[in-house]
Amino acid sequence: MVQTFGEFIEIQPKQGEYLTIGFSPSCRPLKERWQNNGLSADFIAEYFRVFFIGKLMDLAKEEEKVVLSNIKDTVKYVANELLENAMKFQNESLPFTAKIGLSLYDDKLVFCVTNCVDEQQVEPFQQFIQSLLNEDPQELYFKTMRSNALGSDNNRSGLGLLSMICDYSAKLSWKFETIQTPPVTVVTTMVLLEIY
Repeated sequence: MVQTFGEFIEIQPKQGEYLTIGFSPSCRPLKERWQNNGLSADFIAEYFRVFFIGKLMDLAKEEEKVVLSNIKDTVKYVANELLENAMKFQNESLPFTAKIGLSLYDDKLVFCVTNCVDEQQVEPFQQFIQSLLNEDPQELYFKTMRSNALGSDNNRSGLGLLSMICDYSAKLSWKFETIQTPPVTVVTTMVLLEIY
C-alpha cells in the first residue's frame, strides 16, 4: 500500500547532478551516529557548492560569495534536519538502510530521505503532516515552539520541518509504503527548494 501527502513526485535522478548516501542505523547505537549527521550534511553541502559556482559566474565576486554561502548553508541545514529525523525515528530493529539523496536541476534542488518507522509512529506522523499541509505554517511554528517550551512535544516537535517551510520556502511531501510481511512502513520525505 502506498499513501502520499503533499505534491509528492517520483523524481528519477537521470538528469542533473545527484548524490545518494546510505546509512545502516542498526549497526551502531544512535548516540554514536548522531554526530555523523552534521558531518554528512557538511559533505553534501560542500559537494553541491561546486555546481553552483558555474551558475553564479555573472555575479559580482562579493555577491557571488554571499549567494554561495547562503546556498551551502541552506543545503547543510535541510540535509542535517532530514538526517536527524531519519535517525531519530528509524526502526532500528529492522535491517533497513536509511538513505538521503539530493538532486540538482536547473530550477530546483530536491532532497529525499527514506527510512523505516515503527507502526505506532505512522498515524501520529500522518496527523502532523496533515497539520503542516492544512494550517498556516507560521502559526503552527509558534504553536509548536510554545508546546516545546512547556515540555509537551512528546519528542516529536516538527520544528525542523516547519523551519524549512517558513525560513526557506521549501515544499514538503511524503510517501508511505507498506512492504514485507509482517508489514513494515517505509517513509520518504521529499523537500523541494526552488533555485533562481
